Amino acid sequence: MTTMTKIKLGAKELRTTIPLKEDLKKIKKNPIYIIVDNVLDTYNVGGIFRLADAVAARKVILCGQTEIPPDSRIRKASINTTEWVSWEYKKSACKAIKKLREEFSTSLEQYSSSDQASPENREAQRLQVIAIEQSKRSIPYDKAVYAFPIALVVGHESEGVSKEVLEIADQIVEIPMWGVNKSLNVIVSLGIVLYKVMSENLA
Repeated sequence: MTTMTKIKLGAKELRTTIPLKEDLKKIKKNPIYIIVDNVLDTYNVGGIFRLADAVAARKVILCGQTEIPPDSRIRKASINTTEWVSWEYKKSACKAIKKLREEFSTSLEQYSSSDQASPENREAQRLQVIAIEQSKRSIPYDKAVYAFPIALVVGHESEGVSKEVLEIADQIVEIPMWGVNKSLNVIVSLGIVLYKVMSENLA
C-alpha cells in the first residue's frame, strides 16, 4: 500500500512561482492551442494563461479585442504564467484557426511523403477545432471525442464565440446547466473541457 505525501503550500508560495529556465525546458508541451475570441475581462485572460500552464498547452492565441500582455492585471491574474506560456496575437479568431490548419496541413503533407507514414498517424495529426459555446449545433462536452492536436476556442463574456468561428469549427460543445444561470464563466468552462481533453489523451 502506497501513501501520498501531502505538501502544504502557503498563499504566497502558491502565487509567486518563478520557474528556472532548466525546469521550463523539461516540460513536454501538449498539442493544445487555446484561441481567445474577444475575451474582454483581463481577469479571464489571466486565468486562461494559468489554465494553459496547468495543462502544458503549446500556445495561447489572443484575438480581436482581447487585451494582451504586458498588462499588470493580466499578469496578476495569471500568477506570472504570462512570463513563460507561449502566446501570440491575431486580428481575428478565424485567421488564427486558418493559420493553424494551414500549418498542420503542411506538416501532414510532409509526413505523408515519408516512408514512416501510415493512415493512423496521418489521421492523428489532423487539427481538431472545438468551440466551447451554446448553440443549436452544440453537444454536451462529455459526449464529444477529443484528440490531439486540438484547438479550443472560447469567446466574449456576453456574446460568446463569434458566429464566423462557429461556422468553421469542427465541433461545438457546451456545459450542461441545471440551475437558474444559463452559462458559466469563460475560464470555468474552458477548465472543464481542458481537463476532459487531458483525461482522454493522457490516460
